[in-house]
Amino acid sequence: MNTLAPAGEDRWRLPQHAHVVVYDERERELLTVYDCGAAQKPPSAQVLGNLVRVRADHELDRTVTGYVVRMREAAVLERQGDDHWLIASE
Repeated sequence: MNTLAPAGEDRWRLPQHAHVVVYDERERELLTVYDCGAAQKPPSAQVLGNLVRVRADHELDRTVTGYVVRMREAAVLERQGDDHWLIASE
């Protein structure tokens, strides 16, 4: 499942108000991407791997099972090798 807009090879666009919920109770994290946290829609994408860095305006909230990255600007989710992901400004 991945309905995010492509931004190149191994890159996808994240809307300004996207939320990335990271479940990190396993060896590899589960990243679940929502276009907007307030829209109450199903997720736009789910990927396995580790979110290693966020280089875009965001808020980070820790949860019992991981954390939530609330984007404050449009960004790009980019694969960095087999198990690593990066979120960067467009």
